[in-house]
Amino acid sequence: MRRDDQLSATFAALADPTRRAILARLAEGEATVGELAEPFDLTLPAVSKHVKVLAQAGLVEQGRQAQWRPCRLRPEPLRDVLTWMEQYREFLGQSLDRLDDYLRGLQEGERQ
Repeated sequence: MRRDDQLSATFAALADPTRRAILARLAEGEATVGELAEPFDLTLPAVSKHVKVLAQAGLVEQGRQAQWRPCRLRPEPLRDVLTWMEQYREFLGQSLDRLDDYLRGLQEGERQ
């Protein structure tokens, strides 16, 4: 898969809050689909579909240990997102600095 295609797949998978919550849980360690489903008001098949989307994006992999199929986080696609975002760090920093200066100016104007 090309890097741009991988980024698109990663961002598409991250677009859903349930999938982001699943990734946050997997950042703590391996879990089965049943364990991942516990905090949600979703059926096991619905959670399995979310896990499948995450797996297709390369964010999750499922092992096989007897009948237990633990899911684990794969960080590589997230590193690619971070690398992609790095090119905008300077722009974002400058924008936030300008916003901070503007807000300080407003506060100083209110004090006078």
